[in-house]
Amino acid sequence: PVCFKGTMASKWLQLQSKACQASQFVAKHGSVYYRQLMEQNKQYVQQPPTVEKCDLLAKQLFYTRLASFPGRYEAFWKELDCMKNLWKNRQVLKVEDAGIAALFGLECFAWFCAGEIVGRGFTFTGYYP
Repeated sequence: PVCFKGTMASKWLQLQSKACQASQFVAKHGSVYYRQLMEQNKQYVQQPPTVEKCDLLAKQLFYTRLASFPGRYEAFWKELDCMKNLWKNRQVLKVEDAGIAALFGLECFAWFCAGEIVGRGFTFTGYYP
């Protein structure tokens, strides 16, 4: 336990040091980056850029996404029907199609494993106590 506390303290000091470096970098270069970012994306800024405009846009985004659910629902069932048809006609599948499906499944599994490793704090052996 003493060793664990020592490593946590050293990690905390490293994190503090990195946070300090990051805040210094932002303080030094942040305004230039902000101006450049805003200049490159000025076509997306709604005028006038006020809190009321932000509230309006947030409501529009929420209700637009809510309105898109029926279309997404239909698309989901169409995809499911397509998968059912592929399963029924699996004897006619080409080797290329099966290979692509296998690679897609492997990629999904790899992303799952990567997420697990990140969730564990970048360890392969297990979670920290």
